[in-house]
Amino acid sequence: MSKRALITGVNGFTGRHMAVELSLSGYEVFGIVHRPLLKLPSGVSEVHVCSLNQTMGLAEIMAEVRPDVVVHLAAVSTILCDDIDLIYQTNLLGSRRILDALCRQECGRDGVLLASSATIYGSAHAGMLTEDALPFPANDYSVSKLAMEHLARLFSDRLPIVIARPFNYTGVGQDLSFLIPKLISHARQRKITIDLGNLDVARDFSDVRSVVACYRRLLECPTARGRTFNVCSGQAHNLRQLLDMVEEISGCSFEVKTNPALVRANEVKTLLGSRERLIDAIGEVSEIPLYDTLRWMFEAAE
Repeated sequence: MSKRALITGVNGFTGRHMAVELSLSGYEVFGIVHRPLLKLPSGVSEVHVCSLNQTMGLAEIMAEVRPDVVVHLAAVSTILCDDIDLIYQTNLLGSRRILDALCRQECGRDGVLLASSATIYGSAHAGMLTEDALPFPANDYSVSKLAMEHLARLFSDRLPIVIARPFNYTGVGQDLSFLIPKLISHARQRKITIDLGNLDVARDFSDVRSVVACYRRLLECPTARGRTFNVCSGQAHNLRQLLDMVEEISGCSFEVKTNPALVRANEVKTLLGSRERLIDAIGEVSEIPLYDTLRWMFEAAE
């Protein structure tokens, strides 16, 4: 009998790729969404519509689905969201309701992965960051994610919780408000003029398919329980390199205009994650080269 996996936020960018990863690995996949869907995401057997504010609704879903593993992705993920109450209600209190429902219904006994964020490190550090770097969150989204990590400790004696701190990642289906999908969209439409910030800032980018594979392997790793892991490529690319790769793939040459509004004062030039702890836990990670990710996104946009 297949194990049952429950994904919160299954209809989001990461959730859809997570569902495919778990389904291909033999799980029966269920999801929680906050509004009805016209069709099920690929790999998903069933979805339940429920707000993370609905304590009784979440308990009923856990009682019905009886998930063996849970991937908690649902969050208000827009850093610039101006609804501060919504950020904390969803990212912090919503997470608590999920964990409480799992405990009360005795579900998630084989693994619960909470998706935090590498943004909790802030910009106080430069270079390669390990999980031991002192958090310095710089906005409400990051604060809410760090608070969720602390909250999870209250349930550590009752649930096999793993916390993932993903760095930047991208892929097919990511919203156009993010940098790389924006570049791909401009290339596809032959919009050669593009407004960008500091071209020399280098960041760690992964392929979403690598990220969800790491999430699954962390769920299945007994030694990962109760621990926190960076999920990253361990490599940094700057904006100039991204532009060069997109131009080579698309045959489109950009005319870049520096937008002062996109240039941050005292911005850390290079920021990337260490995945030493991750590899120690789950073994070698087959990283998809960023060039291949960009090509996948460009070709999928056709």
